[in-house]
Amino acid sequence: MFGPWLRNRAIATQEVIEELIKLAREMDAATKRGEELGLNEDEIAFYDALAANESAAQAMGNDELKVIAAELVTKVRKSVTIDWVVRESARARIRVMVKRILKKYGYPPDLQDEAIKMVLEQAALLSTA
Repeated sequence: MFGPWLRNRAIATQEVIEELIKLAREMDAATKRGEELGLNEDEIAFYDALAANESAAQAMGNDELKVIAAELVTKVRKSVTIDWVVRESARARIRVMVKRILKKYGYPPDLQDEAIKMVLEQAALLSTA
């Protein structure tokens, strides 16, 4: 009577464990990559958001993206408030700040919208951590 239920539960548990192992490996790889690039874990998250577009990464280069990521972490930490995710005016202010930083360093204009979106997602994660 309970045979299929237990078997399904065991399979679900095994899948969860496999996903956790995969996530741990990805986190370890990100940490190692961050160490190789000289970035802390917050900076590597922003770096990855900026480098997600390969053409931007090639145009900018690692060193420039590292500088942008470090500045973004610093400015975002200073700018986020507890409720910034739900307040449109606060999100708009941070969006403008991110856009100015990207423009300051010459991040390709045609790729900025996607980069801003990804940076804001990372900022939301940073502010809840």
